[in-house]
Amino acid sequence: MDTALLIDIGSTFTKVSLVDLKEARLLRRAQYNTTVAEGIDIGLRKALEQISDWEKASYKLACSSAAGGLKIIAVGFVPGMTAEAAKRAALGAGSRVLKTYSYELTEEDQAGILEENPDLILLTGGTDGGNKENIIGNARKLADLPLRQPVIIAGNRNAAAEVEDILSRAGKEVYVTENVMPELDKLNIEPARRLIRKIFLERIVKAKGLTAVNKYIDGIIMPTPSAVLKAAALLADGTGEEAGLGELMVVDPGGATTDVYSIAEGKADNKKVYYQGLEEPYQKRTVEGDLGLRYSLPGLLEAIPEELLARQLKVMDIGKEEFQALVNKLTEKAEILTEGQEKELEKFLAFQAVRIAVERHVGRLRTIYTPSGSTYIQEGKDLGKLKYLVGTGGVIVHNQDPASIIAGALYENQAEPESLAPLQADILVDQEYILAAAGLLAEVEPEISLRLLKNSIKRI
Repeated sequence: MDTALLIDIGSTFTKVSLVDLKEARLLRRAQYNTTVAEGIDIGLRKALEQISDWEKASYKLACSSAAGGLKIIAVGFVPGMTAEAAKRAALGAGSRVLKTYSYELTEEDQAGILEENPDLILLTGGTDGGNKENIIGNARKLADLPLRQPVIIAGNRNAAAEVEDILSRAGKEVYVTENVMPELDKLNIEPARRLIRKIFLERIVKAKGLTAVNKYIDGIIMPTPSAVLKAAALLADGTGEEAGLGELMVVDPGGATTDVYSIAEGKADNKKVYYQGLEEPYQKRTVEGDLGLRYSLPGLLEAIPEELLARQLKVMDIGKEEFQALVNKLTEKAEILTEGQEKELEKFLAFQAVRIAVERHVGRLRTIYTPSGSTYIQEGKDLGKLKYLVGTGGVIVHNQDPASIIAGALYENQAEPESLAPLQADILVDQEYILAAAGLLAEVEPEISLRLLKNSIKRI
């Protein structure tokens, strides 16, 4: 039997999938706690012990978000322009953006960069032929810092050589790629994405101790979010041989973050709608670090309106002290909950995490009144006509009513009437945790990967 071994080394669990390549179906799946402190390979070995004949697999591929994933700081010029373009490039590469800095770096900013201790710094600023002083000045500020992390230069090409010289003379490891915004409001983030991934494979995997698993596999080939994004794009767009499902969104509420992926143009059909702001990427990923269901639960509670929290307490028939006790228990647990008030609270929190994360991911539509009548200004993606919503992650997969959590993405559950969230969409569940595995498989067998996704992801 021709098989593929596909591994996702997550921050909490290491998940292993064995796939039948001929039938494009999951044969076996296992998981074990990710063992960062003891050695990543220990947790992987424990998971593999549950999978017979994995050694015979034709492909043995892995992705990882362990040890904090790929952590990046983005530095740009204008917040909504080059700094935002840098952030989107980093997120699209599967990284976690710790912070984005704009304008001239201050002493406080410099101290913040050292404290955050990122894996990588993405330095941008200025359109090609535009402002050079900002990126050159920020290069000097970075050169003054005792940083050992690589620096990617992805700004004004007319300043790139001087910026590279400044950083190289300071002993920094420097990479140069194309400007993330060569023209005003025009994105060019794919070259930076590719370079970030290349550095992840060549340098950061080794720095995080992940090379210890190479004796079991062919290699770690991408960060986990990159694998999920690739699978989402494949499911939406299909291949040259087989059609995909069409435009879709993936929601993934997790313990530390809630991630949202959209594969869609996001443009309005109405001729009276005018677009404003930086163009949106067709493949978009956003990460909300304050909306986790375990490690960042305090941030999620702060983001939920007080009236909604009060209503939930009334539904559960508990007081504030009992509610806080339940919250404290949740923050201490990594496992999936199966029953009781903790489970009920987790479901409510997951719904809210999805709702708020999608609210931040989608665009807005504002009405402007003029002497000739009303017109509309769109900022961000219009995902109102999206065809499918896909839910993944333990809290969704292990819930008896997963659709009730995923529905947090729908417009009817959004707080803002200007939101361009999906109006109605078919709800699908990644019930076998296949997205990351399929993204890995797509690197070598895209046709099989697409069939695996269609066979595994179920409509509810």
